[in-house]
Amino acid sequence: MNPSFKTVGLIGKYKSPEIAEPLLRLGEFLARRGVKVLIDRLTASHIGDSKYPVLVLEEIGRQADLAIVLGGDGTMLNIARTLAPCDVALVGVNQGRLGFLTDISIDTMIETIGSILDGKYVTEERMLLEAEVFSKEQSVFNVLAFNDAVVSKGIKGSMIEFEVRIDGKFLYALRSDGLIVATPTGSTAYALSSGGPIIHPALSAMALVPICPHTFSSRPIVISSDSVVEIIISSAADARVYFDSHSRFDLHEQDRVMVRRYGHTIRLLHPVGHDYYNMLRAKLHWTEFY
Repeated sequence: MNPSFKTVGLIGKYKSPEIAEPLLRLGEFLARRGVKVLIDRLTASHIGDSKYPVLVLEEIGRQADLAIVLGGDGTMLNIARTLAPCDVALVGVNQGRLGFLTDISIDTMIETIGSILDGKYVTEERMLLEAEVFSKEQSVFNVLAFNDAVVSKGIKGSMIEFEVRIDGKFLYALRSDGLIVATPTGSTAYALSSGGPIIHPALSAMALVPICPHTFSSRPIVISSDSVVEIIISSAADARVYFDSHSRFDLHEQDRVMVRRYGHTIRLLHPVGHDYYNMLRAKLHWTEFY
């Protein structure tokens, strides 16, 4: 067994009772391998009595060497944001179709996790975004995002107007439904459906993708992850900013959204032979003929 993984945290999809059986089965396997098993408190509420210590997620991050997430990509996004400061390795087990982040099948998880415990895995570092909202020069909101920060029109449906600056330098003024600032991970999410580029996760970059811009000349642009993106709201009847579709904040005229790379990365572990391009072909149905 890899001596680095002496303590493993198990985390399941929120409000998903069906994860109880595979999670407990995985716990038994890990215990037989001599691993100390921890269970996330919210997960434990759906699996009944457990002989393993039950801790809040933040405490699992402080104690565990490895966290195994059973669920889908949405679950992994939520867990990654919380555990990002803890430098704990993450592994994703998907209950259904394999995801972009959760690439281990629940049918093969015992064998695959066993190989990972034996040190047979590949490591991938993923960046996050740190975003801050300023109103009248006062910081009023701060949050992390794994996929993207999205400035968007609200339910009134009116276009919004804003300026974009990169490292303090004026890029453009835009009238559109919004703007997506995406990590390489987020480049295959909302940014992709809005016409943005796919960015390989090994790259250190951010994509700025306009949402339904008023002019055809407004195109996506890829910038260095060392840059600081500043979005200044010029006119907004009902503007909002969303982070991984998880957190949101209502914006007003002259509010500023600052987006930069977060100081910590997420460390994802994949089975040996993991192929990012093969995953893209499978998820996006490339090379298929209709």
